[in-house]
Amino acid sequence: MAEQENFYDVYKNENNEIMFSIRYRNSEPEKPVIIYDGKEHALYYRAKGEIIVLDYLHAELWETLNSINEVLMVESNEDDVEREYFVPVRHVETLPLTALNIKTPDDD
Repeated sequence: MAEQENFYDVYKNENNEIMFSIRYRNSEPEKPVIIYDGKEHALYYRAKGEIIVLDYLHAELWETLNSINEVLMVESNEDDVEREYFVPVRHVETLPLTALNIKTPDDD
């Protein structure tokens, strides 16, 4: 099942480390990985059958995200951090986005 993360934050520090902050999920992540093709979207495979679309990444992040091998993932429930863990980044040529039916800002 793929879902579009409607609101998330991305932070980059001076050491070019990246942290994603997403909505808390009740289940534990299992062998999480981010699939990234160097462009504006990334696919976060959180667990078997659970894909989270991290869409419309800011262009200033593309080069850094394309050059690193892991990110810090934080899951928050309103203002409380519930879970944090490192997620490897796997670089690919192309993401399978057409099958995921991503909404654009014009769709609302």
